Amino acid sequence: MYENLFWLGLVGAAIALLFAVVQAKKVLRFSEGTELMQKLAASIRKGANAYLKRQYTTVAKIFVIVFVILLLLAWRDMLDNWFIPFAFLTGGIYSGLAGFIGMKIATSANARTANAAHESLNRGLNVAFSSGAVMGFTVVGLGLLDVSIWFHILKYIAGFEAPKIAQTMVMFGMGASFMALFGRVGGGIFTKAADVGADLVGKVEAGIPEDDPRNPATIADNVGDNVGDVAGMGADLYESYVGSILATFALGAAAYASENLTWNAILLPLVIAVVGVVCSVLGSFLIRTKENATQKSLLATLRKGTYTAAVLAAIAAAPITYFIMGSWGPYISILAGLIAGCAIGYFTEYYTSDTYKPTQGLADSTETGAATTIIGGISLGMLSTAAPIVIIGVAIIVSFLAAGGSLSTADAALYDAAFSKGLYGIGIAAVGMLSTLGITLATDAYGPVADNAGGIAEMSGLGEEVRNRTDALDSLGNTTAATGKGFAIGSAALTALALLVSYVDVVEGKVAALDLSLTNPAVLVGLFVGAMLTFVFAALTMSGVQRAAQSIVVEVRRQFKEIAGIMEGKADPDYASCVDLCTKGALHEMVIPSLLAIIVPVITGLILGAEAVVGLLGGVTVTGFVVAVFMSNAGGAWDNAKKYIEAGHHGGKGSDCHKAAVIGDTVGDPFKDTSGPSLNILIKLCSTVSIVFSGLITQIHLF
Repeated sequence: MYENLFWLGLVGAAIALLFAVVQAKKVLRFSEGTELMQKLAASIRKGANAYLKRQYTTVAKIFVIVFVILLLLAWRDMLDNWFIPFAFLTGGIYSGLAGFIGMKIATSANARTANAAHESLNRGLNVAFSSGAVMGFTVVGLGLLDVSIWFHILKYIAGFEAPKIAQTMVMFGMGASFMALFGRVGGGIFTKAADVGADLVGKVEAGIPEDDPRNPATIADNVGDNVGDVAGMGADLYESYVGSILATFALGAAAYASENLTWNAILLPLVIAVVGVVCSVLGSFLIRTKENATQKSLLATLRKGTYTAAVLAAIAAAPITYFIMGSWGPYISILAGLIAGCAIGYFTEYYTSDTYKPTQGLADSTETGAATTIIGGISLGMLSTAAPIVIIGVAIIVSFLAAGGSLSTADAALYDAAFSKGLYGIGIAAVGMLSTLGITLATDAYGPVADNAGGIAEMSGLGEEVRNRTDALDSLGNTTAATGKGFAIGSAALTALALLVSYVDVVEGKVAALDLSLTNPAVLVGLFVGAMLTFVFAALTMSGVQRAAQSIVVEVRRQFKEIAGIMEGKADPDYASCVDLCTKGALHEMVIPSLLAIIVPVITGLILGAEAVVGLLGGVTVTGFVVAVFMSNAGGAWDNAKKYIEAGHHGGKGSDCHKAAVIGDTVGDPFKDTSGPSLNILIKLCSTVSIVFSGLITQIHLF
């Protein structure tokens, strides 16, 4: 019976994609405003399209090389089957497509949001959120479509049984992860190079407002919002969503094989994802606000939608889980994931929103200069890691025990069976956490649209009232973006643990015995290598932003000096040169850090064996999780402290406090939009790469 219900995934995909189409048509019905607004929007679209075309061309070449390598491994019987290379390609294509569609609607919604904000705050929110909804529901729709199509191919064309399907599909996440990492790193370097360059020369040196049309980097900055914070983020969360489902497939097949519940355990994560789609659609109808709304009431509006979707998903999941699994344990695991996601979101808001004391205190630190602002932001980010770590730790223990896991070793056989069920509970908790990703991502993706709208409002000379409305939406977007990153990294921790277990299961079937104790030198060295990988990756992405930003600073200074009349508004800057510099810099700088995630696990395995890879995955998961939370929250707090001052506190725009806050924000930019969010992809890509290349590692290693 249950093996014939997987068509529900196609139904969920259809609902999500149809809702995305409806929201896209809704956005496109709004006017783009004046001729100047339309011209600015067209320039941003042109730059974003040009960058993505060049990025996808570069990535496609690397994909072809990896595809050929996978084919050779399959030919030498070092892969489980011939489907893996082709699934690698489809995963990358769907991940890239999710980001591309999100970018297309975002670049069509920016001027429309600015024009709608001219009428009222609620209309501006409506347009921006609807464009975000296109991104959110496209991601979940394509994710369910990819998973469902491959399931039916493996079951009805290849004729695989449930365990073989699950073990094969867990390897399919590599393509999505690979594309997501390139998208996040490349887009993040582009957007932050432009942002940092524009701020340092425009705000600090020239003393002109943000998004001033006299700044040559302002168009590149707005392009970057779309290629990094929309296209990159879409690819990122597509990978998170699909990865959690596939990892739980594998854990379910292993845990329930002896109880004739294998199909049930594989079906459950897919059905929970479909339920989440429906609940996200319902929650999205609650997103509306009143004119003159405060920052706190705007935040409450988005919370109402996301929390309602989570509550509805929790209610609907109860009878469905019991019907499929015949017990309440997995449901409690799902509930633990949902609650953990909402809790991480709340604490992220607390540490990054300027309506709470931490960010307000960070703004206070600008009174004594940029140095104390940077120190305050770093300490805030470090402190903010405590709550997510505790939340994830509790979620892991609760979901493990609720699903049938046991910490007792009295009976080895019973313990192994219980342990497998407990791990399935952790996997299904990750699915629960991401089940309402449609609306969670919508609240995240609307932020860059509001940011672009503010830039267009400034450059087209709309009134101060319009800019105040777009600033309110943009500031809220910083908080929701940090929340979205919190969801992504929280689910990454749970999914990475599930993938780690899947790797161990795959390897145990290929070697005589595994010694995974910490006293094994291979495991210990692997832990150190994994911990090191987090910091080297973060360093490379940060330095990539630094070098690209330096080229923008030099170019903007050159134009201010050599093009007469820019500062008086009598001559137009050369916007295209800054866009081109950011494009070249991002494409050049993204390759090495992205390839590390593939090269380091494989080399570690080839030298020290499969046991060292287990240590590496443990090291990169723990350090990557903590560093990602630290960087994302510190960056979000710096950004909102700046906006808090721009709202009139501590002397407002142009004051010494404002200049100190801008410097803090430039430090935080690559933290929150390049290195931090890329780390959760690094964690999972290392795991999927290790699983895919496990056959090679177990057959060839020096020690």
